[in-house]
This record gives sequence, C-alpha cells and structure tokens, in this order.
Amino acid sequence: MATYTNRLTVRLQDTDAAGILFFANQLVFAHETYEKFLEEINCGLAHVFEQRSYHIPLVHVEADYAKPVTVGDEIDVEMTVTNIGKTSFTLDYLLVGTDGAEIGRCRTVHVTVAESDMKKITLPTELREGLERYYESP
Repeated sequence: MATYTNRLTVRLQDTDAAGILFFANQLVFAHETYEKFLEEINCGLAHVFEQRSYHIPLVHVEADYAKPVTVGDEIDVEMTVTNIGKTSFTLDYLLVGTDGAEIGRCRTVHVTVAESDMKKITLPTELREGLERYYESP
C-alpha cells in the first residue's frame, strides 16, 4: 500500500473571519491533492479533458474536522485509495500537521462516465492501474 502525500501551507484566503481554516477548504485541499495525484499517475485532468472520452465526477463527499489550523501552518494531505470498483473508486484523505496531529479527514467517491452521454463506464485501464498503485485493501 502506498500513500500519496501533498504538503500545503494554509494561506490567508483559506481562513475564515476567526483566522482558522474555513471548513470547506479542507475539501479544497483534498481536491488539490487529488489533482496532483492524477498527474502523478499520468491521468491528469488536462489529459482527461484533451481525450474527451470520459469524465470523473464526484458523487459523494464527506469530511470530519479534528483540529483548527491557521495562516502559515503547513499540513500534509495523505491520500489513499480505499476502494476500486468497476466504474468508481474511493479516496480517503488524512490531513495532519507537521507535529503529526490529525487536523481532519475526508472521503471522496468518484465515478467514470462517458463524455458523450454521461453514463457510467468501466474505469479506463490507465486510471485503474494508477489507482491500484495506491490501493489500501481493507
């Protein structure tokens, strides 16, 4: 099992009026990690958009928050693939501070659909193979 890790720094624009990470931006950090991960496995969104044969929309998102972070804090977003189905996959994200303390968790479920009619399709081979490199079996 491999974990894909993305280090981020909390910016002013990521925080709310109280000066802590705005709740929705935890999901933004997860999605940014997902986009970088897709690049890593040679299935970047630019590639998908150029190919125009399929899309990978989100169909489910959940998040839990454990600890506030503020401007300038560095966090690691550790992403693992926890499920690979015929047409969909699940990604789990653990957000941790540089001190190792858990900041939060996210889960996203994605499905592959044909660009032409937006109906589910089997995961493209290149995507499945990339996901399998980071798959964590239960």
